[in-house]
Amino acid sequence: MNIAIHEKRRETRQPAEGPVLVNFSNPQPMEILGELVDVSPSGFRMAHANQSLHSGQLVGFSHGFAIGTARVMWNRIMDHRVETGFRIVTTR
Repeated sequence: MNIAIHEKRRETRQPAEGPVLVNFSNPQPMEILGELVDVSPSGFRMAHANQSLHSGQLVGFSHGFAIGTARVMWNRIMDHRVETGFRIVTTR
């Protein structure tokens, strides 16, 4: 049986690697260092070990492709690793 899988993403993700730093100050200042997994024109995904990010949260970010502000869209927790997807709000 041949089952067609339809891609729902509007943009192609490109595999990427390198450090990602996100920071926020709610309720207190915090920085999270992670590893870039992939990028698209309007977002990125990172792997890290911190479970304090939540959907809808605005964070500052910096990685090898952009610097700016992003919104946390989702988290996937697997054992001791967390993957978080971000949508870029603004870049500098």
